[in-house]
Amino acid sequence: MAGASMKDIKIRIKSVESTMQITKAMELVASSKLRHAKERVEKARPYFTTLHAALTDIAYSNTEFASPFIAKREVKKVCYVVIAGDRGLAGGYNSNIFKAVETAAGSAAYSVLPIGKKSVEYFERRKKDLVTKHYANVEDVNIGDCFEMGKILADGFLKGDFDELYLVYTNFVSMLSQVPATVKMLPVNYDEEYAKQSGPKNLIQYEPSSEAVFDNIVPQYIAGMIYGGLSESWASELGARRTAMDAASKNAGEMISDLSLKYNRARQASITQELTEIVSGAEAL
Repeated sequence: MAGASMKDIKIRIKSVESTMQITKAMELVASSKLRHAKERVEKARPYFTTLHAALTDIAYSNTEFASPFIAKREVKKVCYVVIAGDRGLAGGYNSNIFKAVETAAGSAAYSVLPIGKKSVEYFERRKKDLVTKHYANVEDVNIGDCFEMGKILADGFLKGDFDELYLVYTNFVSMLSQVPATVKMLPVNYDEEYAKQSGPKNLIQYEPSSEAVFDNIVPQYIAGMIYGGLSESWASELGARRTAMDAASKNAGEMISDLSLKYNRARQASITQELTEIVSGAEAL
């Protein structure tokens, strides 16, 4: 019995050691990719800030400004751009994003432009209206794809396919903290009272008109928002995976220590039993 128990424990120790090697390797891969992802986040943020400043400047520098992208209308359907991961093993990274969407949407009807394999799979299972499934791999999505998405979403908003557009992504706070965020993209926030009070801010003349320039910038603004969200989400996924794999490696180490202790106890019990049998046999003789 003791021999069989020792064999089982030894097999389990080897199994846990193999798992630990995998989690350690995944942790190292995530750590190596995370530095590049953080640099991408730092480069993407100014792009969005500049586009947002340009939109605000155009809108607020005109006393009479009108655009379908700022017009208020009855909200019948909402569209969410949801950025999740291509793989699991990243703690609660993916599940937290989906919870954020469900919380924001409630019981209302909505469509989704999913980015990432997990996002596509999740909303397909729930039979949601998908704008497109073309962007199923987060790592393969580039700035050109973001401009394509910006054009698709801007045209869909103008056609009335949806009345509000939101971006749901994970904000990279630090290596240990990643927070799901929901940001409204359309209609573009425009404070009419503020515009009236502040009046014209500059004498820049836009050709053919400020509205035309504004409407042309909006798809780029959406693209910039999505690219920024992708950069933040990619860094967040790597940070979450690194943390999860680090915790898994530590747990594996603790399991190995515990199993080794049990193995040594079983071995000691086996030796004691053998000695007892030898002594008993000698006494019988």
